[in-house]
Formats: sequence, C-alpha cells, structure tokens
Amino acid sequence: MDPKLLDILACPLCNSGLKYNAEKNELWCKQDGLAFPIRDEIPVMLETEARTLTTDERLDSHS
Repeated sequence: MDPKLLDILACPLCNSGLKYNAEKNELWCKQDGLAFPIRDEIPVMLETEARTLTTDERLDSHS
C-alpha cells in the first residue's frame, strides 16, 4: 500500500483514518470496527464489502 494513498484515504462512514493490515491486505477502521478489502491493489471502500473486525483485531495496537 502506497503510504501517500493511505494518508489521504478515510473511512467512508466516519471519516477517521485507516490502518493498513498487510497480512490480510485490508484497510482497518478501528472506530467503526470494519475491514475494507484491497483487490488488485485497489481499496474497496464500500460498507457492503467490508467485514467486521474481531475483538482481538480491534484491540491489536500494532495495526
């Protein structure tokens, strides 16, 4: 994930910053508890495509 792109992307629901999870190739919004997939190097920023973060993922301070 290009750091410059990550700097300008925001959660489409709450407008908070996103964290990139390289292991799962997702952008995480911890405030809303959602993970947005990245497909073919393109972030899919649709609520209908996001999955809910697990409790452990929400508490993980490294992502």
